Amino acid sequence: MKQRRVSVVWVAAVVAAFGLSWLNVTGQTATGQRIARIEARLVPGIVVNGGPERALSIADRMRFHNTPGASVAVLNGGAIEWARAYGVREAGMPDAVTPRTRFQAASISKPVTAMAALRFVDEGRLSLDEDINTKLTSWKVPGNGFTEAEKVTLRRILSHSAGLTVHGFPGYASTALLPTLAQVLDGVKPANTAPIRVDIAPGSAWRYSGGGYTVLQQALIDVSRAPFPDLMRDTVLRPLRMDDSTYEQPLPAALRPGAAAAHDVTGKPIPGGFHTYPEMAAAGLWTTATDLAKFAIEVRQALEGKSAVLSAATAKEMLTRQKESYGLGLSLTGTGREARFGHGGSNAGFRCQLVGYLETGQGAVVMTNGDRGGRLAAEIIRAIAREYGWPGDPGPREKTIAPVDPSVFQAYAGRYEIRPGRVVSVAVTAGKLVLVDGAQTIELLPESATKFFE
Repeated sequence: MKQRRVSVVWVAAVVAAFGLSWLNVTGQTATGQRIARIEARLVPGIVVNGGPERALSIADRMRFHNTPGASVAVLNGGAIEWARAYGVREAGMPDAVTPRTRFQAASISKPVTAMAALRFVDEGRLSLDEDINTKLTSWKVPGNGFTEAEKVTLRRILSHSAGLTVHGFPGYASTALLPTLAQVLDGVKPANTAPIRVDIAPGSAWRYSGGGYTVLQQALIDVSRAPFPDLMRDTVLRPLRMDDSTYEQPLPAALRPGAAAAHDVTGKPIPGGFHTYPEMAAAGLWTTATDLAKFAIEVRQALEGKSAVLSAATAKEMLTRQKESYGLGLSLTGTGREARFGHGGSNAGFRCQLVGYLETGQGAVVMTNGDRGGRLAAEIIRAIAREYGWPGDPGPREKTIAPVDPSVFQAYAGRYEIRPGRVVSVAVTAGKLVLVDGAQTIELLPESATKFFE
């Protein structure tokens, strides 16, 4: 009964927030009409071939994805065209998300950190291709057979090709002891991740490593002799006027009232509000969609020699593929008019996405406060791409429902661990195969007798 009461309050607050949004834009400007179309028709990742187009409103999809809040900023022609916020900061509470509500940027912290590191390169305080151990003074990357011929360098750290371990970080609950940065680097309790070490030859392969950015965090501290949040504020956040952003972890008490709370896959708030990330360079940025849009604008302006932070030469390095489709801190895809940069983010209870086009100056940032918010963010971005005619926008994938005898469904019923600690159930209900994820039931449609989609 308690959960039902919370859901009603949440839905009421979402409806109130959306009512205000519609009043602000409907029937006014061309931009307002665009916003209304986007809000009314999000684009799913998969559509049924030959089936009717469904009207997926942002309010409906937030409820479907158990995500109580979202913030969106849209770039067009190299400028922020509009920013809107939806829903509430915390399920069951009345406080609405605003464009100035802070969310955890999660791994989008990395490209912002990369910009600071590249500023240090411009200033001669770091080198892209020098052994990072020559700049580390309070800790060193332990040497081994993998580092005899090739070294861990800034270029390799930024491009995830340094051979360093530890993919990502789960963060620390509000009641947990927080490790020092040195304890994280060496995997010493109370750190909850393994030691960050080199286990493949530096430069030999692309492998995502939040651990590498944690090594970079220590290097930037050692070189600047300043706390990491301070050096990031002075090097990037303040010059870009990212006024609602901070790398402070834990989030200071004075900033908590304006911050979004994290929510699990069922839409319940995470105890204590959110996790803390001492791995600030990799995952510690608190920010807004508008501030990240300012960062995206700066990346493009830097390439044109108009940046307050980076030289054009260094920006070109940042936006040049190193290993796979990754530059220095950013994912890179497409060529010509379709050339774009971006990054996603996934912290406990937060999902976000940033994308920007180099030639057209189009792009978007979406931040959400739910573990299922990644799909919501993708649906919002597809709707923006369709409305603005982004170059090379592939749209949703089309699938055809295969004629499969329902008698085969029972063979797939059971419990599945889709990742450590995350279990879902598959069952047959009224002749249909369904996936049960917490309180959510989703029909699985047959693409063949052995392959299904939602």
